[in-house]
Amino acid sequence: MPELLAVDAGGTSTRSVVVTTEGHCIGYARAGSGNPTAAGPDHAAASVAASATAAIAAAGVPAEKIAGAVLAVAGVSPQIGVRAFSAALKARGIIATPVFESDLLATFFSGTYRDAGYALVAGTGAAAVRVERGSIVATADGLGWLLGDSGSGFYIGHRVARAAMADLDNRGPATDLTRMLLAEFGQEGGRDRGPDGRPTAVSHALDALYAIRPVQLARFARLAFEAPGDEVAESIIRDAANALVHTLNTVVTSGMRGPIVLGGGTLIRHRTLVDRIAAGYAQDGVSSAVRTVADGVVGAAVLALREAGVTADKVVFDRLTASLATVR
Repeated sequence: MPELLAVDAGGTSTRSVVVTTEGHCIGYARAGSGNPTAAGPDHAAASVAASATAAIAAAGVPAEKIAGAVLAVAGVSPQIGVRAFSAALKARGIIATPVFESDLLATFFSGTYRDAGYALVAGTGAAAVRVERGSIVATADGLGWLLGDSGSGFYIGHRVARAAMADLDNRGPATDLTRMLLAEFGQEGGRDRGPDGRPTAVSHALDALYAIRPVQLARFARLAFEAPGDEVAESIIRDAANALVHTLNTVVTSGMRGPIVLGGGTLIRHRTLVDRIAAGYAQDGVSSAVRTVADGVVGAAVLALREAGVTADKVVFDRLTASLATVR
C-alpha cells in the first residue's frame, strides 16, 4: 500500500503526516516555522525536513518508499524556497519529487470535503481565498508584512508596539499595552528621562524592538487580547476583525455560498476575532456555515491524496480526521 507525505508548513510551526492511499494517517510530527518569508528559506526548509523525517519514522516507513509528497507552504514561490525545500527533503532520503500547494487550500480542505467555498487565514500573515471545483480561483491579501496581511498577527502586534511607544512618547493615549510590552523585555514603565530627553523606557524598548525581525512583531499580538477593557487594545482588535472581514468579502461572490473555513493561529487562539468575523459576515446561507480548523494538516493530506488520484469524499475525509487524532 503506497504511503504519501503531506506537510502543512506555516509561520509558527510545521506539521507533517504520512497517509495511506485509503486515507489512514499513520505517522505525525511537528517542527518549527516552515514559512520562508517569516523564517528565511534555509530555516523553513530545515523545519519541513525535520518534521517530515520524524513523521516518516513514526509511521515506520523507509523514506525512499514514500510514493508522493505534497507541501502546503505559506510564503513559498519559485524564487523563494522551492529549491531549498526540495534539497532538504532529498538530503533526508525522501526521493519523491515534492508538489507545492497553497497553505490556504490546505486550510480549506481541513474544514470540508466539499470542493467549493471560502477560506480565511490569519496567523503571522493573513489572506482569503475562494475555492471552486477544488482549486483556488480568487485570492485577497497574503502580501506579506510589508505590503499587506491586514488583520494578521503582525498587523495586531505592530499596532500594539506602536501604541505602547506612542504612550511612552506622549503622542498617544495611556494604555495597559505599554506596561505589558515592556514586561516582555523585562523592563518597567518609568518615565524618567535620559540625556537625550526621552524616557529611558523608550530607548530600552527601541533597542529591543529593532533587534528582532519586523515580522516577529506578531508575537505581541496576544497582548491585545490580554488587556480586556483597555480602549486602545479594543480598537486594535476591532480594526483587525474589520480588516479580515473586508479581505474575506473581497473574494466572496453572490453566486456561491459557503462553507467558510477559518484558520491560522491568530484567529483560532482568540475567539474574539472569530466571533466578530462571524457576526460581521451576516450574509444569509454563508455565515451559518462558518467553521474553524486548528491547522491545515488534514487538508494537506487531502491534497496529497488528490495528487495521487484518490478522491477524498466524505468517507475518506472523516477517516483522515479520525485517524489523525490517534497519531498526533
